[in-house]
Amino acid sequence: MKSKDIAIVGILLAVGVILRFFMILIDLPMTPNVIIAFYCLAIILIRPKIHEAIMIGIVGAALSFIVSSSIFRPANFISEPLGALVCFSLYALIQNRSTMAPGITTFVATLVSGVSFAIIALAAVSMGIVISKATVIGLVTVFVPIIVVTAVVNAIIAQILFIPSNRVLLRGQE
Repeated sequence: MKSKDIAIVGILLAVGVILRFFMILIDLPMTPNVIIAFYCLAIILIRPKIHEAIMIGIVGAALSFIVSSSIFRPANFISEPLGALVCFSLYALIQNRSTMAPGITTFVATLVSGVSFAIIALAAVSMGIVISKATVIGLVTVFVPIIVVTAVVNAIIAQILFIPSNRVLLRGQE
């Protein structure tokens, strides 16, 4: 990855962290993980190699770990690289098929990241505790809307920011 690409990733991740941090500060009832939107946008814009995309996901995980108030923050270290991998793979498949590819890709990557996070967190929190079926249903009822709303928000962010970001990057290559 070129130093210009690393700078783009760093700037986008910083924007995601700052935005998420401010969402936490204003004490929203639900704080969507917008860091996913920004690492997806970085992957979509710079088209890194697969191992570089996974590393972007790991950096996103570390940042999410720092600014998160989730029930089991270490789950980010699995869910975020998975989201980055899905972003990398799906965008490669659909980038030339739809103008909505950035939004669709980010939506699906956020769903994968969110669901994997929820499963890992639920498993980790319930270790050694007998959980009733009603408790699991209750947790799923809480997690699913949060994940879907976050996926929609992230898709909108990525789709809206893709065009101006891509123009700025292309202008620098002229």
